[in-house]
Amino acid sequence: TMKFSHSALTVLFLTGHASAWTTTARIVPRRAFAAVQLHSVATETAGEAATESFRLKFKDGEKAMSPWHDIDLKNDDGSYNMVVEIPKMTKAKMEVATKEEFNPIAQDIKKGKLRDYHGPIFWNYGCLPQTWEDPTVKHPELGCFGDDDPIDVVEIGSASLGMGSVKSVKPLGVLAMIDDGELDWKVLAIATDDPLAEKYNDIGDVPESVQAGIREWFRWYKTPDDKPINEFGFDEKYLDKAEAIKVIEETNDAWKKLKAGETEAGKLWIGE
Repeated sequence: TMKFSHSALTVLFLTGHASAWTTTARIVPRRAFAAVQLHSVATETAGEAATESFRLKFKDGEKAMSPWHDIDLKNDDGSYNMVVEIPKMTKAKMEVATKEEFNPIAQDIKKGKLRDYHGPIFWNYGCLPQTWEDPTVKHPELGCFGDDDPIDVVEIGSASLGMGSVKSVKPLGVLAMIDDGELDWKVLAIATDDPLAEKYNDIGDVPESVQAGIREWFRWYKTPDDKPINEFGFDEKYLDKAEAIKVIEETNDAWKKLKAGETEAGKLWIGE
């Protein structure tokens, strides 16, 4: 199997990215919304960083909360809330632990080992709360089932966003990645306060080199572990903003059914 080296992916990114990046995480302003006032959302760490014990927990005041279930998907201004799991230019594969109580952020473990990317991811990566890719539902066109996780977001702005921060973003498009036979949507978005946010309003506004860089990074990133390359539906093209919002709404509907008990939760933690 042909493999992309980390240096090749770096060239793809650096030649295509339209804005500067920084590895310094900044404090994200909290925006208010109906269910949970974001200004009251706090995080605290437990365990030791870079070990299996590490957890980033979320709190609303003194009360434990879930970043998956207790943060609203949308804001009153039409933007969406992104929970940042992996800041840009980092390698640790952090994710919302969907099977643990209150769903803290933890480092993914595969075959008993902490999981790291073989090179840094060049964009901020996270998920949209109150969404779920239902593994019992087959996509009518792609014939794949959901990956049993909240929907993923790739944020392409200039700032490095802190792990656990909740960021207001606007979707620009969506890519249908197929990972080991499962449908794993990647929403491409930009922070609403990023300098490029006024310029980027739909997928056609995003330079093709940026789109290609993201697609190729996700195509090849598992190959150093002798895994096959990932595939993409819809002729490997991004769907536009309108379609991205439809996909988000579908995953939000799936989450609502999960929370209501209409879909079997299995080992997922969906609240008390």
